[in-house]
Amino acid sequence: MARIAVIGAGMGAMAAAARMAVAGHRVVVYERGGTYGGAVGRFERDGFAFDTGPGLLTLPAVYRDLFVKTGKEPLEDVVDLVQVDPAARHVFADGTEVSLPNASRAGVVSALDEALGAGAGQRWGDFLVRAREAWDRTRRPLLEEPLWPDWQVLAEREPYPAVPHKRLLRTRRAGTLAEVGAWELRDPRLAELLADHALAYGVDPGSAPAAAAVLPYMEYAFGTWYVRGGIRELARAVYERCVRRKVEFVFGAEVTGVVEKDGRAAGVELAGGAVAEAEFVVGTGPWRLAGLVAGRELYGARDVAPQAEDRFPGRVVVCLALRGAREPGAAHRTVVHSPDAEGDLDLFRQGVAPDRPTVRVDRPDDPALRPDADHESVVLTATVPSAAAYDWAAAGAADAFADKMVAAAGRAVPGLRERLLWREVRTPLHTARETGAGGGAVPPPALAAPAGILHPSNSTALPGLFTAGGWSHPGGGLAHAGMSGALVAGLIVEGPGFRGSQ
Repeated sequence: MARIAVIGAGMGAMAAAARMAVAGHRVVVYERGGTYGGAVGRFERDGFAFDTGPGLLTLPAVYRDLFVKTGKEPLEDVVDLVQVDPAARHVFADGTEVSLPNASRAGVVSALDEALGAGAGQRWGDFLVRAREAWDRTRRPLLEEPLWPDWQVLAEREPYPAVPHKRLLRTRRAGTLAEVGAWELRDPRLAELLADHALAYGVDPGSAPAAAAVLPYMEYAFGTWYVRGGIRELARAVYERCVRRKVEFVFGAEVTGVVEKDGRAAGVELAGGAVAEAEFVVGTGPWRLAGLVAGRELYGARDVAPQAEDRFPGRVVVCLALRGAREPGAAHRTVVHSPDAEGDLDLFRQGVAPDRPTVRVDRPDDPALRPDADHESVVLTATVPSAAAYDWAAAGAADAFADKMVAAAGRAVPGLRERLLWREVRTPLHTARETGAGGGAVPPPALAAPAGILHPSNSTALPGLFTAGGWSHPGGGLAHAGMSGALVAGLIVEGPGFRGSQ
């Protein structure tokens, strides 16, 4: 039985902790804050409750596997997991609206044809077939296996089978997600639908590889799910599973250094000077971990270098407490698309908050999130430049942007302004304080392609030191965090020969 110190109580770290504990190891989690869950946060006031991180779950199989592998209770026995239908309602600038069924390619094709015109659904359906091919080519090396030592092969080839596009006697193939939208989908509304799937993960469709097509594919193939009581309930369930497996949590414990002995990680040093010895240490984020290891490079020249966190975007979240009941049949999630999608993306790339942002509006029909049936809890989310690129602390900046988000959401929520009791605005500055991410950025998932996104491996150059979470392989996202935890646990429990679950 080994002693294992885990730095941080985010979802990836807890997923690793539960798996290592069930294998017989003694695991202690040191969390500088007062609670668990990392970015899976909760804001509560006056009987209202809001998820301040992810609002929906894709790839629930990741957490089903976690609960099966760490005990007899399946995931559905510890949380009330429900499929959201429709998966999302989309409101476009020209007034077009479409509600897309959950996990039904045929239903989505039919809905798009009816709303956007004959042929639109078929083009989207054909795109999903190509996206599946990209998924099949990249799923295992990107999600289910530790990062290959020769990871460069993942960046040598574009896995998305782009359709040849002829123009001016030249044949071109889409290399970015934006080009896929323009050349293959051939409808600005379909292009916006595609772009939103990328932006929701903090990925710019203009620079994202065509392989980012796997992001919408995951949602359409495996469904979109909600946890009754909010996604925070999933974090609670994982935490409680850890506790039942004898994982010890120490909150309010800031780790200030990783102890090294005989050329390997040997524990952690805490604020105040106390040292907790351990045979293995699991950290959350290569950049932060590097600051805890004195005088040593954690990654070699042939490894994927840690990327500066603050170069990626963040999110603004606006929690709305509304008087009046949610109208019957309202969609759980509505995406209100920007009237100037390209213009807003240009501002976004310049590090400027968009003028008329695309806003995701979550309206869960959940009694646990409201004081009574005569009120409603609503969460608005927009992808924005991080606090490293934009001054979210400037006087009035956060409220001015929240006003724009509320104005957009008014197209999705009847009588929104008249119903508003109060709001809570959260910017990347909140994310930075609560998760430690530079600039309050949100980690993107790994994407294989020449212009893709790869994160450092879960093992490091210091024996006994590993990393889990969104800034390590396989990147950000609730499901990806669970995968990261599984990979770290496998590397520690089974050793460096671990090649992923079969």
